[in-house]
Amino acid sequence: MPDSWKLTAFADKPSVQAALVAQEDAPDWDDEVVLTGCEVAEDRPLDWRLDAYFPRKPTRADRTMVAALFAGGAPELLAEKLPPTDWVTESQLGVEPIRAGRFFVHTPEHEPNDASGVVNLSIPASQAFGTGQHATTAGCLAMLDAMKRSGVAPRNFADIGTGTGLLAFAALALWPRALATASDLDPACVGVVEDNAAANGFAAGGRVGELAMVVADGMHHPLLGARAPYDLLIANILAGPLVELAPDFARAVTPGGNLLLAGLLQTQEQRVRRAYRREGFRLASRLVNGDWSILWLRRRTAR
Repeated sequence: MPDSWKLTAFADKPSVQAALVAQEDAPDWDDEVVLTGCEVAEDRPLDWRLDAYFPRKPTRADRTMVAALFAGGAPELLAEKLPPTDWVTESQLGVEPIRAGRFFVHTPEHEPNDASGVVNLSIPASQAFGTGQHATTAGCLAMLDAMKRSGVAPRNFADIGTGTGLLAFAALALWPRALATASDLDPACVGVVEDNAAANGFAAGGRVGELAMVVADGMHHPLLGARAPYDLLIANILAGPLVELAPDFARAVTPGGNLLLAGLLQTQEQRVRRAYRREGFRLASRLVNGDWSILWLRRRTAR
């Protein structure tokens, strides 16, 4: 197994969160390098750390790449060689299950929740993203639950930027007779989603009640176009792409249809809402989870 290393920077919470957002927008980021950010201690909520995990000893260029994420000047970067282990899996093993609405998201290492009415979803620990632990994903699960309780009943939905497939599975659990489509820009997600679908009892395929998975940049895929318009579109991505995709999403959502947006900080919310207001959407509900906003929008029935 190759050497694994970690670069750590200590900074205030806004700086670390801004660095995490900057990494998502960095066009030349090395995809082998994974970032995490968290509090230093529970009694120091404003003191955070950023960890960058490398499958090699970090070079000077690597240090420069991480330092560039800090707009106000990078703090000192501390290098540490890690023991030979699957560090992605190890970083997730200690993550406790989460409860969001009726959903209980856990890794296979944890027991499901047997309480009445609970929907259990299991995502392997080795998948560092999309497990439900992130505030935006948990917020989307809670908002999907709220949609169901308010009477929303989509017959045709799509999850854009699905990652592990978690939100698509949640929507299928709520509306099992819907036509379901999931997409992601990363081809590696296809196998991940198919494996997770099988593990959670969801069928892969193109019929009603099955999940069809495609690789697509935004809405640019023949199947996404052929299945439009959707009465529910889910996109837990980032604020920048959400703004850019507003016209495409407007064309893809049926009048009166629903749009669930996440991946945006509260400070980015007004920019995103303005973009969708111009496309004929209005706010149906809003949920804040930590520093993140989750938006439920409805397209007007008349433009």
